[in-house]
Amino acid sequence: MTLQGKIIEYLDQSKFICALVTRDSGKRLRILNQKGREMNLPVSRIVHHTGHSYAVEQSREDIQRLLQKTAEKRQTLTEPVELEEIWELASEEDESSFSPDFLAGLSFGEDVSDDHLAAFLRCVFRDHLFFKYKAGKILVHSAETVEQLRDSAEKEKAREKLLDQGAQALEVLKKGREPVNWPEREKCLALLREYYLQGNDAPESDVARELLKRARLTRPHDAFHLLVAAGVWDKNENIPLLRQDLPVEFSREVLLEAEVDEPSTAELLADGRLDLLHLPVMTIDGESTRDFDDGLHVEKRENGFMVGIHIADVTPWVTPGSQLFSAAVERGTSIYFPDGQIPMLPPSLSEGVCSLICDRVRPALSFMVLLSADGEVLDHTVQRSVVRVKRRLTYGQVDEMLENDEELKILSLLSLRLQQRRIDNGAMLLPIPDVNVTVHGDDVDVRLNEVDTPGRTLVAEFMVLANSVGASYFCDREIPALYRSQALPRRRLIHGYDKDLFLNFRQRRNLSRGELSSKPKLHSGVGVAQYTTLTSPIRRLLDMIMQHQLANVLKGDGPLFTLAECKQFGGKILAVLSRANQVRYQRHRYWLFKYLEKRVGEKLSVLILEIQPRRIQVVIKDVLLESDLPLNQGVRVEPGDVVKVKLAKANALDNTLRLEW
Repeated sequence: MTLQGKIIEYLDQSKFICALVTRDSGKRLRILNQKGREMNLPVSRIVHHTGHSYAVEQSREDIQRLLQKTAEKRQTLTEPVELEEIWELASEEDESSFSPDFLAGLSFGEDVSDDHLAAFLRCVFRDHLFFKYKAGKILVHSAETVEQLRDSAEKEKAREKLLDQGAQALEVLKKGREPVNWPEREKCLALLREYYLQGNDAPESDVARELLKRARLTRPHDAFHLLVAAGVWDKNENIPLLRQDLPVEFSREVLLEAEVDEPSTAELLADGRLDLLHLPVMTIDGESTRDFDDGLHVEKRENGFMVGIHIADVTPWVTPGSQLFSAAVERGTSIYFPDGQIPMLPPSLSEGVCSLICDRVRPALSFMVLLSADGEVLDHTVQRSVVRVKRRLTYGQVDEMLENDEELKILSLLSLRLQQRRIDNGAMLLPIPDVNVTVHGDDVDVRLNEVDTPGRTLVAEFMVLANSVGASYFCDREIPALYRSQALPRRRLIHGYDKDLFLNFRQRRNLSRGELSSKPKLHSGVGVAQYTTLTSPIRRLLDMIMQHQLANVLKGDGPLFTLAECKQFGGKILAVLSRANQVRYQRHRYWLFKYLEKRVGEKLSVLILEIQPRRIQVVIKDVLLESDLPLNQGVRVEPGDVVKVKLAKANALDNTLRLEW
């Protein structure tokens, strides 16, 4: 059957268009539509055609008037159509599909004309709730399908409302004003929050993206600035922390468990601990330290020096199976930022009963190590003890007091002997200064602190000694434990100790990755055959786990954890430390960039680390931040050189930095 002379209807951008077929070439038709446009149309696009043919020889104007009149009539005929009533009638039949003529007849109740049929089809295409047109038939939706479609329609309606109102509100918020009558405020801001943090992985990223698009906010950090303007985030919000979703607040249950009384001397001694209250124990830490987990004392003996390394014992309060223990396992470590910290244990414990506070009676694990004057370990014991710190010193005070304080002088000399013995055993010391960032409001200060001052070296060496003794204790008795290890460096540039910054950075790039496993292995960096950590149980999960294991054995109850349980803890520790270290690194980097933002345009000194085919790897000496430079054929430099370059760009939020010659 030829369609020439027929009035047809087709869809164009979801709108019905009437047209007259002026020529039928088989699969394609030549048409003139109601808008006066002449075009070719595939037969497959036709939704409806008339049974009656019209003269194609009419003028274009007459044809267009005919088509427009037909379209208007059909549109008028759609108004009385009640699809739901027709659907209810059709649903009573056993058939699941009907001819358009039959259903149009149910609607209009008379002989169905071309216009009636076309009007009914328009209603079916406009409202997808009850019927679906397919291959010339009208399929009847089931009651379940209708309910699902209704639900989807309501959700789409709510979505559109949220988008329209939200986009208008965001434009107001962008101008620094608080929108009024914004019922979906929290919902919209939550969408933007998750989208900024997770990108396309956010649950409703498509909605958030459309919301920003409608508000004409399509720059990378527009969502961030809106959330700051809305008071959801601070202008220096810790975004890496939010992206990693690390726990920050403690639950009410954990805080309740952490509310414990100060331990009495009698209670602690009744638990079988050794009374060491008479010893002159001292703590040495930074000025801002609030949780003290290690103390030292030294006594002169006939054959050497007895050094006591006393570690705060957290086992009485943080017990396996408790809420506190679970919270510590979830966190894995305390995290310190320039603008705050996230403790592994609640402050009431970490800064209270678990902390070796001066003049307070505290439980401890005491590593009593007899050393020769040359730093040789002659004997050692490990005991559950009760101690009382007599002096609280800072690193700076120790540096000033060394010459006149006999105890500190002995400890310092012994620490240097211990250090040299480690170096002789292959230890590699890389004294790269600590980059200390302090934040006061909008002011950021960066200072480099030497890590090898007498006070810091003193404490570090005795902590290494205690950890090494602890590892030997586990290893010699085949007690299930977790050990830290490090294979030999891929390439050795430094032998022992060297303060050359260039060599230290290059050597650090050639170190082997550290490992955590249940088997004792060489730790080349420390220079010992086996190594673990027990000296920071307040701040590190590994130390707390190993302290539990050691304390339980010392009590005579045997290992608390099996080898399988130790391995499980090891997996959890590695997983959480990976996330925590990433957050710590990114936050530190953010504040360095904030510091550098105010120095854009200045000349900075950089140390040339490596010359690559297209870039030059450097470290900015003021902040010890690694970056790169483009090659410059007009400037001859060699690795190890220090040159002046221009800081062209620094953006903390973008995490971008650009140096130029």
